[in-house]
Amino acid sequence: MNLILIPKVSLLNLKIKIKIDTYLHEDFTRLVYYKSMKILIVEDNKKLADNLKQGLSQEGYAVDVIEEGLAAERRILINRDEYDLVVLDRMLPGKDGVAICTSWRENGIVVPILMLTALGTMEDKVFGLDAGADDYLAKPFAFKELLARIHALLRRPKQTFPDVLNLGDISINTTSRIVTYKNKIVSLTLKEFMVLEYLMRNIGKVVTRDELYSHAWDFADSSFSNTVDVHIKNLRKKIHDNSKIIQTIRGVGYKIGS
Repeated sequence: MNLILIPKVSLLNLKIKIKIDTYLHEDFTRLVYYKSMKILIVEDNKKLADNLKQGLSQEGYAVDVIEEGLAAERRILINRDEYDLVVLDRMLPGKDGVAICTSWRENGIVVPILMLTALGTMEDKVFGLDAGADDYLAKPFAFKELLARIHALLRRPKQTFPDVLNLGDISINTTSRIVTYKNKIVSLTLKEFMVLEYLMRNIGKVVTRDELYSHAWDFADSSFSNTVDVHIKNLRKKIHDNSKIIQTIRGVGYKIGS
């Protein structure tokens, strides 16, 4: 009978080994998580861009830098899923940050955008946010604040709705509230816009009359019970719809799209 000799291992040494292995595993997991997050910095100030890249790299992020507006716009349009977040300067050579942001959103790019700028008035912030930026940070800023804002944006759910919704010949810009049919602007009332927007955010789903009413009208509204149907009728006239675009689901509500 062969005997298997097991070397003696003290309980203390075993505990130390387990603790070291645990730390190594946690560090590796943290490293893998951070390295999976990739950030694009669009900034023409080379010194600032280099400092941001160094700081974010030390935090564990993979970082690319582009110094020209048009190049940055093309990079994201071609590689829309490559980055988890974009830090975008507003004043850039080639094309400014607001125009780039608008272009990305119109093309269905939903990557979180943190806009940096020396323009820090309330009007400037509203302008940048309305263009599609998720956050706005005025220069000069503390790196810790930038980092905190980046963490906050990365914690948000990735599935978001674009600012421009399209279905066939209909296009609706939820920021400017402009609706077009076959590239011609359609004049809608606020309620008509809200009803159409809700339907287009739920393409292919049956939306009840109660859902539409709750979305577009408040509880204090004393409209008649057929208010939703009247607005749907008006919408159909304005987008030249013969009930093929906005479909009536009898006894339930409406559906747009297949």
